Amino acid sequence: MPVLHTPTPLPHTPTTGRRLCTALLAAALLLGAAGGATAASDTSGPAAASGPAAGADEAGWTAEPAAASAAPARPYFYLAGPAGTVLEDRLALTNTSDRERTVTLRGADAYNTAAGALAVRPAEAAGPRSGADPGAGSWFSFGAATTVKVPPRTRAVVPFTVTLPPASLPGDHPAAVIAAADGREAGVRVHLRVGGPTLAALTVEDVSVRGRGARTVVAYTLVNRGNVALAPELALRAEGLFGEVPGRTARALPVELLPGQRVSLTEPWPGAPVLDDVDLTLTVTAPGAAPATATASAWFLPWGVAARVGAGLLGLGGVALAALFLVRGRRARGAGPADEEPVPAGKRAPEHELTGASR
Repeated sequence: MPVLHTPTPLPHTPTTGRRLCTALLAAALLLGAAGGATAASDTSGPAAASGPAAGADEAGWTAEPAAASAAPARPYFYLAGPAGTVLEDRLALTNTSDRERTVTLRGADAYNTAAGALAVRPAEAAGPRSGADPGAGSWFSFGAATTVKVPPRTRAVVPFTVTLPPASLPGDHPAAVIAAADGREAGVRVHLRVGGPTLAALTVEDVSVRGRGARTVVAYTLVNRGNVALAPELALRAEGLFGEVPGRTARALPVELLPGQRVSLTEPWPGAPVLDDVDLTLTVTAPGAAPATATASAWFLPWGVAARVGAGLLGLGGVALAALFLVRGRRARGAGPADEEPVPAGKRAPEHELTGASR
């Protein structure tokens, strides 16, 4: 497939026992506070596959989907078709510098990092992974234009094809076109879908609470168990010992969860209580998917006041123990010799009056 060069001037644009214990502790803390205690509240490796067309303009060149002269610019590629078909599109490489650029092109699988960001696999990982079939990155072909020389101040249009294998599964197959030059890479996202039944499904797992006060966060894991990319929303509901606790209303998460991917996220919870025993319920939804829920429990204790009250209780326990030893000591001194045998009442010796004369 020929590469089209367009030498046009280009502007350079910069780029329920537990609850009782908690209630008792709460009472102790409140009594301690009433006594004058004041509590202080606790307060990459792989190239990224960006949503819009990724470029490297600071390096003197850019890569983006090619568009017809009258059509608006595209932020990414979108290709869809049934298994066994060949899809075609074009990539635009723009050299904004005053020297020739040599750009190498390839397709790559896209995936979620552990923190939820989008990334692409490096060139050496483009083949089969752990016995699995090659990913969508291996479906791309640039013909003889795998390496393209772009003259200064010139835009080159490179056609490419995506061949969907006959046995490819229906659903989304996230991928990207990667352009590399002068030690830098730019990725252009490709939304690739194979025709057939689709399933939107997700679960939320491993919920836990970390931190205290304003730094409290809820950690959890999201798993996409369907075959389409998801845009999840999360809501947090909390029920404490003293009633409902402010949670978080449903909000869109800043992550696109790809099929088969697992990400670990944290949700800030500034409304977490200072003192309570709370049951949390996380609810995650996504268009077309059934809501997923998970629960967790957490204790919230103001450690500053708890330490003061604990020290007071420890001191009170020491005083009580000393008093117990004192009472036992007095009883031991008034009991007489420990080795003297008791005398029956009927055999006791007669008592004498102390008059100075014997009888």
